[in-house]
Amino acid sequence: MHRIQVQLTARQEKALRELSRLRGSSISALIRDGIDHILEPSAHERAAQLERARMVIGTFESGLTDVSERHDAYLADAYRTGSRDD
Repeated sequence: MHRIQVQLTARQEKALRELSRLRGSSISALIRDGIDHILEPSAHERAAQLERARMVIGTFESGLTDVSERHDAYLADAYRTGSRDD
């Protein structure tokens, strides 16, 4: 863990102390949780990622007709041979 100094308003400190008491958690843990929440991709960003993924569906063709049934075998073979073009 790294130490950092943060300045809070009196209202923020009071609210954090109360929440800390109610949750039985340290103020530091609450602040770390808040930072993690801010750093997570937003719902909008996740939706955009999903849309980009959907746009490529069906754009590539392997010529194989049983990939949905044998995908594990194809993947294992690709890793074994070092080739993903099979």
